[in-house]
Amino acid sequence: MAALNLARLIAAAADTIAAHAEELTALDQAIGDGDHGLNMKRGFEAVRSEAEAFAAKPLPEALKAIGTKLVMTVGGASGPLFGTLFMALGKEISAEPDRANLTAAFGKAIEAVAARGKSQVGQKTMLDVLQPVHDALTEGKTGAEVADAADAAAEATVPMKALRGRASFLGDRSIGHMDAGARSTALLVRTVAQTVGESA
Repeated sequence: MAALNLARLIAAAADTIAAHAEELTALDQAIGDGDHGLNMKRGFEAVRSEAEAFAAKPLPEALKAIGTKLVMTVGGASGPLFGTLFMALGKEISAEPDRANLTAAFGKAIEAVAARGKSQVGQKTMLDVLQPVHDALTEGKTGAEVADAADAAAEATVPMKALRGRASFLGDRSIGHMDAGARSTALLVRTVAQTVGESA
């Protein structure tokens, strides 16, 4: 983890979101506002534009700054939630985290997202991916296994009934669609796992 190339990681995350923006928008059009893909793309491009400045900071400060930028630029419901994830992670993580510190910090960040969104696991949100990822980290899974857990968790939101957010207004009609926030979270988890794995 100490050799983490944050600028490279930011670029990879922005590339991933841009490549899947239309897919995320289509998922969100089915049961949400229809703007998730564009909002996420705008936010991560804003982070990319300052990647070198973020990378020059100690990791905790960099994550907090990225979170602040996402809150300011993503918009919609996702901005505060993804921003909170990064800001809380930055607050808890050490400058050169080992797996135990990363896992503990990630757990605290999930709690912060749940509090911000007034939601919990099982309500068809990004938490339904974040918690299984934390479980996989706790169990000592490899990066590839963590990414697979994230993908499976996003897929598992399809049969769920949405209980939070715009999708909750649809009731049973929200069943049968993947949650866009869960999908974007899984995409980012796989990108981080692959990018960190390549530089390890």
